Amino acid sequence: MKVVLLKDVPGVGSAGTVKEVADGYARNFLLPRKLAAPATQAALKQVEQIKAAEQRRQEKAEAQTAELANKINGQELLFKVRTGSEGRLYGSITNADIAEVLSRQIGVEIDKRKIVLEEPIHMIGTFDVPVKLSSNHTPKIKVVVESES
Repeated sequence: MKVVLLKDVPGVGSAGTVKEVADGYARNFLLPRKLAAPATQAALKQVEQIKAAEQRRQEKAEAQTAELANKINGQELLFKVRTGSEGRLYGSITNADIAEVLSRQIGVEIDKRKIVLEEPIHMIGTFDVPVKLSSNHTPKIKVVVESES
């Protein structure tokens, strides 16, 4: 029996795919649990509409991410902090600190988990820090750490 999967079914397929399954499996398991629907013309047309809507949503999200990446790329963040001898900071600058200042500077909330910082910054200097927005968009920002005095 040909069915259209309405939800992901392990071992069978993902939502929106048309699969040929055993009649008993479809009648006794997939259909009663609303995991699949018979593959009628109407169901196939609905699946195509859902896939098209999902494609449009993904394209829109990708465009927004690209726009944000262009806005972030090349930004320079300045941190004035107290320092000890040899340029060591009292404390450190973390990805949360960078995300907070970047969000304030560009006017868009950036999650601290998007800031790729192997370890917190403990020294004065200039650092290039990537911001991983998506697999395709990783703009770099410049973090400048200066002494307060």
